[in-house]
Amino acid sequence: MRLLGAKNSWVIAFLLSCLGVCGVAAAAPVTVGVEEKLGQQVPTQLTFNDESGQPVTLQALLGKTTILTLVYYECPGICTPLLNNLADTLNRVDLAGGQDFQIITISFDPTDVPAVAAKKRDNYLKQIQRPMPATAWRFLTASDTNAIAAITDAVGFRYQKTGKDFNHPGVLTILSADGKVMRYLLGTSFLPFDIKMAVIEAGKGKPMPTLNRMLAFCFSYDPEGRKYVFSTLKVAGVGTLAVLACFGGFLFFVTRKRKEHQS
Repeated sequence: MRLLGAKNSWVIAFLLSCLGVCGVAAAAPVTVGVEEKLGQQVPTQLTFNDESGQPVTLQALLGKTTILTLVYYECPGICTPLLNNLADTLNRVDLAGGQDFQIITISFDPTDVPAVAAKKRDNYLKQIQRPMPATAWRFLTASDTNAIAAITDAVGFRYQKTGKDFNHPGVLTILSADGKVMRYLLGTSFLPFDIKMAVIEAGKGKPMPTLNRMLAFCFSYDPEGRKYVFSTLKVAGVGTLAVLACFGGFLFFVTRKRKEHQS
C-alpha cells in the first residue's frame, strides 16, 4: 500500500473486494449445471430397467465408448431438442454406431416407465438414417432414486425438481469403454466433428477438458422459458473486473515509476 500511496490504496481495496466476491461466487456449489469430473469412474454395478422392464447393470452395457445422456422422458423443454439434435448429428458422423460407440440414455425421473422408454427408443432409432443396430442406443429408467442419484453425482449432473418438471443442464457425457468420464459436450446442439473427436479421444482413454465452458458461463437456463438465455450480468461482471484489474495495474506501475524518479 505504501508503494502506491495512500490516495490510491482505495483502488487496491476495491479490487480485492471485487475479486473476493468473484472467488466466493466461483466457489459456490453448482445447483443446476455440470460439475466436471473428468477421469472419474462411474459406478458400473448400478442397476436400471431396460426398455422391456428387465433389470440391467451398466457393467453389462458398457464395453465400448459411450455417449451418456441424462434426460427425463416427459420433459417439455430441452431434452427433446437435445436428443433430436444428437440423432441428426449422428447421421453426419462417419463413425459406426454399435461398433465405434454406443449411446445410453437414462431418465433421472423415477416416475418414468419402461414403456415410455421403449417408445422413445423406437422414435429416435427411426431418425438414424445410417445403419445402426438397436442395441447401440439404449433407453433406461429407474424407480430406485439411489441409482439415479449415484449416476448423476458420478458425472456431476446437477438438477432440481420444480413442481412436476426439472431444471437441468443439456449435456453429452462421453465415457470410456470401462466407464470413466472422458469429456463433456455442453448444450443441446452439436457439431459432427466435436462428437467424432470426443469419441476418438475417449477411445484412447484421454480425458479432455471442455472447450465450450465459456458458452455455459455466458448462457444460463431459464426455467420459465425452458431455454438457454444470454447471461448479461455474468459477462458484464467479468468485463468490469477485467477493466478494474487493468486500471489497478496501470496505477501501480505509474506510481512506482514516479517514486523511482523522485528517489
